[in-house]
Amino acid sequence: MENLRIDGQRLWDSLMEMARIGATKKGGVCRLALTDLDKQSRDLFIAWCEQAGCRVSVDPVGNIFARRPGRDNALPPVVTGSHLDSQPTGGKFDGAYGVLAGLEVLRALNDGAVETEAPVEVAVWTNEEGSRFAPAMMGSGVYAGLFPLEDIYAAEDVEGNNFGAELERIGYKGAARGAPAIGAYFEAHIEQGPILEAEQRTIGIVTGAQGQRWYEITLTGMEAHAGPTPMARRRDALVGAAQVVQTVNRIGHDFQPYACATVGMMQVHPNSRNVIPGRVFMTVDFRHPDDARLGAMDAALRQEAAAIAEQCKLELELKQILDFQATPFDAGCVAAVRAGAERFGYSHSDIISGAGHDAVYVAKIAPAGMIFVPCEDGISHNEIENATLEDLAAGCQVLLHAVLDKAGAR
Repeated sequence: MENLRIDGQRLWDSLMEMARIGATKKGGVCRLALTDLDKQSRDLFIAWCEQAGCRVSVDPVGNIFARRPGRDNALPPVVTGSHLDSQPTGGKFDGAYGVLAGLEVLRALNDGAVETEAPVEVAVWTNEEGSRFAPAMMGSGVYAGLFPLEDIYAAEDVEGNNFGAELERIGYKGAARGAPAIGAYFEAHIEQGPILEAEQRTIGIVTGAQGQRWYEITLTGMEAHAGPTPMARRRDALVGAAQVVQTVNRIGHDFQPYACATVGMMQVHPNSRNVIPGRVFMTVDFRHPDDARLGAMDAALRQEAAAIAEQCKLELELKQILDFQATPFDAGCVAAVRAGAERFGYSHSDIISGAGHDAVYVAKIAPAGMIFVPCEDGISHNEIENATLEDLAAGCQVLLHAVLDKAGAR
């Protein structure tokens, strides 16, 4: 197995072909979950997997599994993968790299006529981004038993489209997979941050992921005419929302190091230039690798949002829609990634994931690990997101080693 290598150019070419689906003018992609473009990307992936001799199955939430059989198919598979859906102004590597690095591993095993003991699968998880349907990581969350399937089916986007109906419309509402046993799971991903590039490291050995909490906040006041209504008599929901934004930002600074706090979405009603806003919907995203500190951030938000609502004479609805604890990855999977980086002489360092990934949910039910490679200027969730062929190939080579380590080979 020492001479077995992935084909970096083939990986790159596959990434560029996938990036044509939903391509944007600035070089990124827009492939929102369960749209026609998402369907096209899924169809292309399945066609490639079938060409590689894999058996493809789809589960009830739309997760795709492409299986390369092993000597003992009764063994739980070693799985690698990620997602193909994107942000509205997303990059062409986020998610797609992990999926197509997995496909390249299968192709390399075929090239070398390698027979693994356990089956090897590549997974495409549904709606990792959470951009069109909230919360994020729906597919892996359902698979891990964290979300009831019927609740996910009932989710709606901002236009009122139903998740279950859209899944069926694009033809990816599959059948039950049976026991969701996974022998080991690996996910290759661009870092989505600046650390590896700044440290001039090729491989990030991901030891765990930050805890996250997502919130939806609605502040309700009273619409009124912008001219005749005196300032002292106003119940301006946007004024209260602006104070909540400042509070969220301050909480992020107060809980350093490592804390991240973001208001990423806001909807103002009625959104008219001469009407005092009567209702504002907004989202809050908190992250921290220490669960106790994350809990303190939660308490601060609840207390201060309530005080702002009272001061501004507003009604407050604060709903937490996502909560998962900081997740350490499996020591054996981390060791397999480290051994791969060392075997091939790649510079590397340990790193904590600041973003949520499907691996975080899979880690609830199976040994899991992640591999990071640098991205230019640490930019992601952006059309100008970029990574080099060489770094992507290096991460895929380490992935191949880690898969073989857990699947066994002859």
